[in-house]
Amino acid sequence: MSDVYDLIVYGDIVLPEGILYDGAVAATDGKIVKIGAKGSVTESAKRIVRAEGRLVLPGAVDAHVHCYSSLDEGFYTASRAAAAGGVTTIIEMPYDATGMICTPDLFEEKRARLERESIVDVAMLATIHKQDGYDDIRRLAEAGACGFKVSMFNTDSFRFPRIDDGQLLDSFAVIAETGCPVGVHAETDEIVRRYIEKYKPMGSDPRAHGWSRPKVSESTAALTAMELAYETGVKLHLYHCTYPRIFHLAGYFRSQGARITAETCTHYLTLSEEDMPRLKGKGKINPPLRSREDVEGLWELARKGAIDMITSDHAPWLLERKTHDDIFSNASGAPGVEHLLPVVYSEGVAKGRLAITELVRLLCENPATVFGLGHRKGKIGVGYDADLVVLDPDASWVMDERKLQSSAGWSPYDGMAMRGKVTHTFVRGTLVYDGDVVGEAGHGRFVPAAHNR
Repeated sequence: MSDVYDLIVYGDIVLPEGILYDGAVAATDGKIVKIGAKGSVTESAKRIVRAEGRLVLPGAVDAHVHCYSSLDEGFYTASRAAAAGGVTTIIEMPYDATGMICTPDLFEEKRARLERESIVDVAMLATIHKQDGYDDIRRLAEAGACGFKVSMFNTDSFRFPRIDDGQLLDSFAVIAETGCPVGVHAETDEIVRRYIEKYKPMGSDPRAHGWSRPKVSESTAALTAMELAYETGVKLHLYHCTYPRIFHLAGYFRSQGARITAETCTHYLTLSEEDMPRLKGKGKINPPLRSREDVEGLWELARKGAIDMITSDHAPWLLERKTHDDIFSNASGAPGVEHLLPVVYSEGVAKGRLAITELVRLLCENPATVFGLGHRKGKIGVGYDADLVVLDPDASWVMDERKLQSSAGWSPYDGMAMRGKVTHTFVRGTLVYDGDVVGEAGHGRFVPAAHNR
C-alpha cells in the first residue's frame, strides 16, 4: 500500500484499550488503514489535521434519533446537528409524522431519502403492524434494518401506537428468528392514562407531567417486556430508562439468561423534576425527568458499567409545540443529537464521573455492537470506517441555543457551562464539521446491519 494517505489525524487517540498519546490515525478510501505513534505514520496525506494535545475519538453512534417526528427537521437538518456534535452515525426511529416505517416499501423509500439528504451515516429501525405482519418483519430484517422499535404506550394511534402484550409475544418470537434486537418504549398504558386524567386539573404546574407518569408505570412495562424476552429468546433493548431500578432489574434478567440491554439519555443525566418549573414545556419528555438522586444514581451506574449506552432521544419540536401554559398540551421530547457527546464529556469525563474510555463504550462501541454495526462503526481500528472526532478537552464555553443546527431553535441545555468542545468531525474520512458544518447532503450512507443470531 502506498504511504500517501487521504487523511492523517495527529493527537491523543482514544482506542478501546486506552489512550495512545501523541499518536496518529491514517485513512484511505474512507477506512482506517494505520494507527500508531506519531513518528510511525509517514507524514504524507491529502489532508493532515494536527490535533496534538486534543482527543481523537471514534464518531459517536446515537442510537435514538427521531428525524421525522417533526417534518421541519428531516435528515438534512438532523444530520447537520449530528455532525456539529461529533455524531457520525444516526440510528433513526421508525415513527414519522407521515406514519410508521413498517413495510419493506416504506423502508426502501426512506433509505433512498436519507442517501439524498443526510450528511452523516444512518442505520434504520423498523416497527411492526398492529395486526399480523410477520412476513414484513423477516423482509425488513433482510433489507438491513438494524432492529425493531415498539411502544407499550399509545403515544399516537396513527404513527406511534401501543402494541398489546399478546402481539408483543408473537412478534418477539419472530424477531428472535432474525437475530435483530427489538427495543421497547416501556410505559404501562393503563397507568399513564389513569394518572393523566388524575393530574390534568393541575396542568398549569409543569411538574404534573412527571406526576402523571410515576416510576411504577415504567418498571411494570419494562418487567413485562423482559419476561417476554426471556420466554422468546429475543434480544431486547430498553429505551430511555430514567432511574436506577430499571437497570437493576435488567441485570437480574441477564443473570437468568435473558439478552437485555438498556440505555439512558443525556437529559436524565443532567436535568431533574426540579428543573420543570424553569423549563416548563421544554422539559416535557416521555418518560419524564426524575429526581436529583436518580440523576446521581445513573452516573454511578454508568461508571460501574451497568448502563449499556447513552443516547439523545432527539425529538426536535418547534417552539410553538412546547410553550403552552398547560403542560399536557405540549409535545413530548427535546432536541439532543448535537448535545450528546459534548454533554456527556462535560458532565461526565470533565467532572470525573466517567473515564474517557467509558464514554467511548457508552456512545460509540456499545450502540454499534447492539444494533449490528460493530463490524465497521464504534471504534478506532484498522479496517473500520474513518469516523473520527477531534475534541479539545480544555475548551470552556456556554451552550447557546441560538447557535445550534436543529430546526427546533431551542435547547433544554441553553446557558449550561461546558468543558470540552468538538472541533472536527469526519465521516468515512471526509470532513463534515470544522467549527462550521461543511458536509454536503448526500454524503451520508445507509448502513445495513449485520446481526449474528
